[in-house]
Amino acid sequence: MPNRDVVVLTEVSLVTCIVQKGAGDALVEASREAGAQGATVYYARGSGVRERLGVLGVAVEAEKEVINLVVPRDQVDRIVETLYLKGRLDTPGMGFIYVTPLEKAATYVPEHVVERLARKTREAE
Repeated sequence: MPNRDVVVLTEVSLVTCIVQKGAGDALVEASREAGAQGATVYYARGSGVRERLGVLGVAVEAEKEVINLVVPRDQVDRIVETLYLKGRLDTPGMGFIYVTPLEKAATYVPEHVVERLARKTREAE
């Protein structure tokens, strides 16, 4: 078995954006244009004030799309602002966004990127 090192990312955050069904693709594209590398999108069902808005008080199921992005902490503000504006989250009922700091995350990182980050760390010291 080849020698394998775990590359741990420590300066990353999870951005989660919950929006109306059908809005996810446009927001993923906008987040990529803002610098995000990728996203995970899945469907969910929400509940709350809007479910009481149906005809004669009958509950209305609210289908949602949940977008998760792991981004470097220095990009969080730009990504959140992009999603907030593109998703029109300043409009009641359009969605919700929040950021969760991650203690550590691990994934494949190309060797040239690991070397570049190590070089930058050494130069900063």
